[in-house]
Amino acid sequence: MAEKALWSGRFDKAMGQDTLDFTSSLRTDVALAFYDAMGSLAHVRMLRACGILPAKEADPIIDGLKSIVTDLEGGTFNVDLGLEDIHTNIEHRLTEMIGPGGGRLHTGRSRNDQVATDFRMYMRDIALSAVNALDGLIDALISISEDNADVILPGFTHMQHAQPVTVAQHMLAHAFRFDRDGDRIIDAYLRMNRCPLGAAALAGTTYPIDRKMTAQALGFSGPTENSMDTVSDRDFVAEILFCASLAAVHISSLAEELVLWSSQEFGFVEMDEAYSTGSSIMPQKKNPDVAELARGKTGSVIGNMVSLLVTLKGLPFTYNRDLQEDKMPAMDSMDTVIQCASMMASVVETMRINRRRMAESAKAGFMNATDLADYLVMKDIPFREAHGIVGAAVKYCVRENKDLEALSLDELRKFSSAIENDVFDVLPLRKCVERRNSYGGTSPESTDVQKEHLLDNLAAREEFVHRQTEIIEECWEKLLK
Repeated sequence: MAEKALWSGRFDKAMGQDTLDFTSSLRTDVALAFYDAMGSLAHVRMLRACGILPAKEADPIIDGLKSIVTDLEGGTFNVDLGLEDIHTNIEHRLTEMIGPGGGRLHTGRSRNDQVATDFRMYMRDIALSAVNALDGLIDALISISEDNADVILPGFTHMQHAQPVTVAQHMLAHAFRFDRDGDRIIDAYLRMNRCPLGAAALAGTTYPIDRKMTAQALGFSGPTENSMDTVSDRDFVAEILFCASLAAVHISSLAEELVLWSSQEFGFVEMDEAYSTGSSIMPQKKNPDVAELARGKTGSVIGNMVSLLVTLKGLPFTYNRDLQEDKMPAMDSMDTVIQCASMMASVVETMRINRRRMAESAKAGFMNATDLADYLVMKDIPFREAHGIVGAAVKYCVRENKDLEALSLDELRKFSSAIENDVFDVLPLRKCVERRNSYGGTSPESTDVQKEHLLDNLAAREEFVHRQTEIIEECWEKLLK
């Protein structure tokens, strides 16, 4: 038979074991143990400061909670599976340590605002970790772009050769996606960084509490504004899950590309052996399993977001036990994104670029055709007419098995008399790349600007993460004094 719950006064029977097993959240909320203890410390210090609890009652609670934090950090806190959640475990342990006075800890709060506070603190920390992981991937992409800035490869549309680009441009394109992902998580962080404590069950409390004091003690920017909204709000979870899902999609896109590029058909990159596996039957295989798994894990991240949204869809105000199901999806998705970003950073850092194969591939597909059309436009030929002229020249090259660059001036002039000898300054792929120096383009000049922009953003996010981490750690130090 399960032990009596903290709320059991209204009941004649103890909770059945099957009910306990079904309703227990210990499998997930044990991760909130530290935050629960710190939130309780802030709460009871506020109760003492406001004169709601006298020092003789508050101080033993504070000392007991500090001891519990020490046990949690040392891994010696024993979780009682006979209790329904981690919050009950901590309060139960506190009461064992200091006696019935431990029950005064819950003065002026509810499990509803307590859990919401714990989870916001957890999500703050893991959001900052996710920003760091994504920024690590950006660093890796910048590094490989610098090492291969002059390498030309095909740019694709519809998986067909389109225009020549550089490895720098291509890798920075991925980096800018992750750059936005990091910014989105910080935006979500700023919205979630408000303290629910004091909202109580749903309507606030009759005690003369100081919610601003509690919020400051826990490193929040301030208290939440509406108590009903506070205990039912899971926007911060849904928003983070969207951020995680989009980041996972971007990781999957990078992974998909590297899987293709590592195939013999492309041969653009070779994965380091530390991030590859072999075959149980085919001795020659070198499989890009890390990239494949990063791609595959995206499905569960997106699924977690959908799962939460469906849970929230039909809920009335205010707190409903359905909300217990918010933690697993969020924890799993954030852990997955952090792991995938970190692993893909290692894949990118260690992979070898096959410059020769990229150069060979870049020569195919008439990727200088647009440049020839632009050349004709500069000769006062309307673009649509120029497009048709170049199309005819390409058709000729296909029939003769030649490249545009290999055609003689006489051959080129068969298609337009406007073509002159200066066309040979236009057709080389290197020239095609160098001329694309518009803002955001693929020229070395342009990609240098892009890189500096990314580095500035990395520095700004690093400063933000450092400052927020510093604020939180300072709060912990003060609470544990």
